Amino acid sequence: MPAFHTHLQQGTSMGYLKDFQTHIANHDYPSSLKLWEEYCSGDEVEAEELCDILRAVKSSDITEPFGRHVDRILPLWQKLPEDPLSHEAIKLIFDIQTSNSEHLAELAYSYLKKRYGDQKYFNDKIRLIGLRSKDKFQGVISNYELLSHMEKGKFVFHTGGWGVGEIVDVSVVREQLSLEFDYVPGKKELSFATAFKTLIPIPDDHFLALRFGNPDLLEKKAKENPVEVIRMLLRDLGPKTAAEIKDELCDLVIPIKEWTRWWQTARAKVKKDTMIATPDDIREPFRLLKSEVTHEERLQKVLENKPDANTLIQMVYTFLRDFPETLKNNEFKAILIAKLTEMLSFKEISAPQELQIHFFLQDLSNAKEYPAIGEIIKRFETVEQLINNVEVLSFKKRILMEARKYRADWKESFLDLLFKVDQAPLRDYILSELTSVGANTELKQKFQDLYTNPARYPEAFMWYFQKLQTQNGIPFSDKQGKTRFFEGLLILLSHIENNPEQREMVKKIHALLSGGRFAIVRQMMQESSAEDVKEFLLLASKCHSLSDHDQKIFHSLAEVAHPSLAKSRKKLEPSAAQEAQAIWTTPEGYQKLQQRIQQIATIETVENAKEIEIARAHGDLRENAEFKAALEKRDRLQSELKFLSDQLNRARVITKDDISTDEIGVGVIVECTNKKGQKITYTLLGPWDADPEKNVLSFQSKLAQSLSGKSVGDKFVVQGDELTINSIRSYL
Repeated sequence: MPAFHTHLQQGTSMGYLKDFQTHIANHDYPSSLKLWEEYCSGDEVEAEELCDILRAVKSSDITEPFGRHVDRILPLWQKLPEDPLSHEAIKLIFDIQTSNSEHLAELAYSYLKKRYGDQKYFNDKIRLIGLRSKDKFQGVISNYELLSHMEKGKFVFHTGGWGVGEIVDVSVVREQLSLEFDYVPGKKELSFATAFKTLIPIPDDHFLALRFGNPDLLEKKAKENPVEVIRMLLRDLGPKTAAEIKDELCDLVIPIKEWTRWWQTARAKVKKDTMIATPDDIREPFRLLKSEVTHEERLQKVLENKPDANTLIQMVYTFLRDFPETLKNNEFKAILIAKLTEMLSFKEISAPQELQIHFFLQDLSNAKEYPAIGEIIKRFETVEQLINNVEVLSFKKRILMEARKYRADWKESFLDLLFKVDQAPLRDYILSELTSVGANTELKQKFQDLYTNPARYPEAFMWYFQKLQTQNGIPFSDKQGKTRFFEGLLILLSHIENNPEQREMVKKIHALLSGGRFAIVRQMMQESSAEDVKEFLLLASKCHSLSDHDQKIFHSLAEVAHPSLAKSRKKLEPSAAQEAQAIWTTPEGYQKLQQRIQQIATIETVENAKEIEIARAHGDLRENAEFKAALEKRDRLQSELKFLSDQLNRARVITKDDISTDEIGVGVIVECTNKKGQKITYTLLGPWDADPEKNVLSFQSKLAQSLSGKSVGDKFVVQGDELTINSIRSYL
């Protein structure tokens, strides 16, 4: 629970406030008093600054001696208009004062009489706050307001750390009240005297009063008008970061399961609110502004700071995307055009930056044709150079569209970029344009390369694999094509599963395979031939991150689709003799395996244990998806650790004496040529040394097994290309 703010929204500090804060921080009472005398000798004061100064004094260690002189400000206070700020100021003056003079007592009584004289039990309250005896009446106005607030069902804040409390009973006779607090169990009895020192009334319309007193109403408000609730929170609790806003609202107001969606909607609306300052950095707080600041004013203020070109481009793009209605303001639109045009004259502007500025200017001028864009597009050697130097996704696509219009080599550029671009929408556009001009042969070759070497472009492979599941009429969307891509998916998983940088991709593949109770696996088993399914099972067995349970599901689904595989299951499973065979590796591969085992045992298992405990704390384990996911992850880690440990026990580091160059086997480099005379080299090593991109094959792989035993002069076929073995030499 955050500290409760007793003041109205704090505004911009003046010069005096800064000086006071400096003296207070230095515990310099004499300088503070001298400054106070100077401040009080002025002709007038600004109410907000006065309140800020008095709050700073009240929370400092000079309050007691300062209290004997605080009343010197009263002549200037009396000049202030009667409003909430002047009322806040007089409350603070009486909170600080320690002289308890006759003059102050009379002022306090007349002020309270004028403001609250018609209230019930006014005279009794005057007695209870000490104004009848006029002995000690420090905090007299605050105490009167607290007394008036003391009713059953009202809320207060405890300054000693008990949190928000609800009043359950009040006895004027015993001068005592009963409360139940947020942070302290059980009912608590407090005397009025103690209450005056520790309690602050929470108004009925205050955020905390609604949150504790009527959370259903606050939830309704939050869902109907999230901006109103965020404004209320910032008004009453002060500036808050996104994480702190979540602490205040999540679960208590917005259910946990609904939070993410609610906050996404709320943040988008808050960002457009002209009374809330939205931070650029997630660690910075949202703030409620003193007065409305239009979106145009915000952008103009930033533009005055002369940001660099990339910052300006990103800022203008975001602004126009979020606030398109501002372009109805012709004056603002003219200022923006002038600023962008001015940027074009800067020598340091690069061509990609110049191009993006022209995109803005074309949109702002509503011009259908804009020759400058075409000139820049044609000027560049490759489209890739432009794409790589632009951050805005929509501009990347726009560059592709303009290249399609202005460049004769657009088709070659698109084919080259298809797998290199990072965003799926760009790949979709490139694919649609190439398809529309009948580039099916080139596309087929590209996608054949993709499923043959899926680890070269993992993101692009996943994009196209998922597209094949839902879209017909594209290359390899037939059964055979889907089979090849499913094999590629398993090859990709086995290749990247031990790469820490690809952890998210591994999770994505696991989710894809197991989603819908292994729906994709089931479909592939049913639509593929028995021979292809055997290959699936073999490839899956090499995916160490698939748990024993996952492997069993693969086999079960295979046997349902092809009952004949049940008889040959034993053939698919390694025999005891095979399991006992050595797994060859280089020293580097052996070290890589040890590091992976250590990573699982000392880091990932510990992290997973924390995930389980955190998920367990969320409650109701039957409906706790995070808890179930954490347990499944534990099973995968344990399964992988056991598998790798078994493999480590069978590992054997290869030496020169183990390698024979008479025929192809583990530890050799095979040099070949194809029919066109092109040279290709394959290296056969252990599974932990494999790198398909560099043609380093695991001796357990299908291709390596087909090469095993062949000699110089023998021929073999890879992807329809016949190769001849020219030489066999030792890797070492």
